[in-house]
Amino acid sequence: MHEHHAHHHPHPHPNQFALLTQRRFAPFFWTQFAGAANDNLFKFAFTVMVTYQLQVSWLPPALAGLVIGALFILPFLLFSATAGQVTDKLEKTRIIRFVKNLEIAIMLLAALGFVQASPALLLACVFLMGLHSTLFGPVKFAYLPQALTERELTGGNGMVEMGTFVAILLGNVAGGLLVALPGVGHASVALACLLLALAGRAAAQAIPAAPATDPGLTIHWNPISETWRNLKLAHGNLVVFRSLLGISWMWFFGAVFLSQFPSFAKEVLHGNEQVASLLLVVFSIGIGTGSLLCEVLSRRHVEIGLVPLGAIGMSVFAIDLYFAASSAALQAGSGQVLGLAAFLAERAHWRVLADLLLLSLFAGLYSVPMYALIQLRSQPTHRARIIAANNILNALFMIASALLAGALLGAGCSIAQIFLLTGMANAVVAFYIFMLVPEYLLRFVAWVLSRCIYRFKVRGDVHIPVAGPALLACNHVSFIDAMLLMAASPRPIYFVMDHRIFRVPLLGWLFRLAKAIPIAPQQEDPAVYEAAFARAAQVLKEGDLLAIFPEGGITRDGQLQPFKGGLMKIIERAQADGVAVPVVPMALTQLWGSFFSRIEQGGAMVRPFRRGIWNRVGLNIGPAMDADQVQPQLLRERVADLLTR
Repeated sequence: MHEHHAHHHPHPHPNQFALLTQRRFAPFFWTQFAGAANDNLFKFAFTVMVTYQLQVSWLPPALAGLVIGALFILPFLLFSATAGQVTDKLEKTRIIRFVKNLEIAIMLLAALGFVQASPALLLACVFLMGLHSTLFGPVKFAYLPQALTERELTGGNGMVEMGTFVAILLGNVAGGLLVALPGVGHASVALACLLLALAGRAAAQAIPAAPATDPGLTIHWNPISETWRNLKLAHGNLVVFRSLLGISWMWFFGAVFLSQFPSFAKEVLHGNEQVASLLLVVFSIGIGTGSLLCEVLSRRHVEIGLVPLGAIGMSVFAIDLYFAASSAALQAGSGQVLGLAAFLAERAHWRVLADLLLLSLFAGLYSVPMYALIQLRSQPTHRARIIAANNILNALFMIASALLAGALLGAGCSIAQIFLLTGMANAVVAFYIFMLVPEYLLRFVAWVLSRCIYRFKVRGDVHIPVAGPALLACNHVSFIDAMLLMAASPRPIYFVMDHRIFRVPLLGWLFRLAKAIPIAPQQEDPAVYEAAFARAAQVLKEGDLLAIFPEGGITRDGQLQPFKGGLMKIIERAQADGVAVPVVPMALTQLWGSFFSRIEQGGAMVRPFRRGIWNRVGLNIGPAMDADQVQPQLLRERVADLLTR
């Protein structure tokens, strides 16, 4: 699918910032950056105007923020489904340019509204800007997998997420500053909005064409039935659907904090507006940093092992924020309102800021791999519609979070208690998602093993096919070979493993989660033996990766054992099913003699850290062999050859 991009990046490890110098990414990035900044500058300036400057009888200041938020989210519920269909049907760059033209028109209207100080006109513009974002949302995420390769997807999504939050930040700060300028405030906001819209449109001119993914689609205009159809479509692929729910949950989680910042700053921390802005700044920096860290922490693949890590961090720091806020509230005994300098002079406040920063950093780690996973795993023809479904869910979850926070405040909860409850709820939701999709948890364990316990170097992972069935044949050195292979592969792998490994505590549980296939020698247990081959054939038929250790056991002396014939049986069975399976030889190096291997007298794990903890471990992957070339002896030579690399 991506072959024609191959000549763009000679480096196997492109840095995510290098994307900003490339035409397939940079214009798009700046277009969406200008759009997000404009949205927020406009909304925030308008909120400040109604709250502090204009007294309108029908729009009391306390409600203004809510009404503006609701009007902005409403189009997402109404028009997302239609936007998703249009995006799948048409060429994406055309849509982007149309949306940007629309934005210029809306901003001309808004400029009139600001100059005449007419709240009614501006409220209409809020709705229209929401419409603009609804149309842009599906294009934004459906464009990325068309322009980037699988290896760049995490980095690209990290950049976009970071860009969005930096834009929100700059937009809010600029909106607040400009509207407060004496005398020329309203005119300057009007001008700034127009200029941003024009800048976005100019950037959009340079975006290269992204062909339509489903040009034959007939568009259904009924939003309600289409929304329902979109959600059902997304539900068709469970890994994708649960990732959608995971992202919506992140927005629920984030909305609780973002919506409570102004009152948290004022009532709990006794700070002024500047302190409220500071909280927003810290939160945005956290999400931006987390988003950019994703690429560093994942091996350039879409690494969903980061999701549990993010979820754990979000809970830990949300709960700590409750304790930090409680101790900060105790110290702020005196009644005066603190400015920025006075606020930062308090040691207790630093803990609050650190919690906010880390909480949002982990939220970034949690959400970016999920976005990338959705783009990678959903069918290209339906991608925009699935992202539209995600936007609908996000909107519903954000509305739910506002209602719930309001209800809890009404019931007499303090803001800090709401943060505590959110942190606890997050732990429950995370646990539930990981029990449903064990893939996240397994990748997390594999990630920890390959990043923290061993230093793991993979060579040649381009040889693992990106799609379709394949048989991975690897030497067997230790109990955790399977985990290391899992860490190296961007796709889930089904392992055929010795049935005795399933009795090992903890490891057995992990392999059961991974749906590994137990196998016993034919003499011992013919039923298990037969079942294993039947299941193996089924895995290949479904187009998944199957890994076997053809030596038939863990090596006792570190040497490569003769390969057993079971390998041939699997290939023959696949050919009988009409599946031609490439066989990929792999070799784990330098693992022998480490923690989980059998080098000590008496077996594994006797003296676990004999070689220290940061063992270098390698995995060399060779080019695939065609099924009809494979003989056990020849394959063994290939693996032996990889071992000496």
